[in-house]
Amino acid sequence: MKEATTVGIGGSIFLIAVGAIFAFALDVNVGWLDLDVVGWVLMLAGVVGLILTTWWWQSRRRTTVVRETRAPYGTTAPPPPAARVEEYHEVRRDDRAY
Repeated sequence: MKEATTVGIGGSIFLIAVGAIFAFALDVNVGWLDLDVVGWVLMLAGVVGLILTTWWWQSRRRTTVVRETRAPYGTTAPPPPAARVEEYHEVRRDDRAY
């Protein structure tokens, strides 16, 4: 099953930038279409997308567990080099609980 794609941070910043250009930089009269309102709507959509993307990525935190194994203390043989094992555990919020 294909996972749903989101706009993301880059798309949100793009919407904010295009909206700011429409609202503040252009002085064009299109007739029935007010480009200032279109710019404000695009900026609002970009801010909402940025907040939702930030919330989504914050809810997908990863924790790292690092274990090091060494030879027991007091042995006469030199200990082998430390073996570093990293385990990644993905912690997700249960969206159905909210």
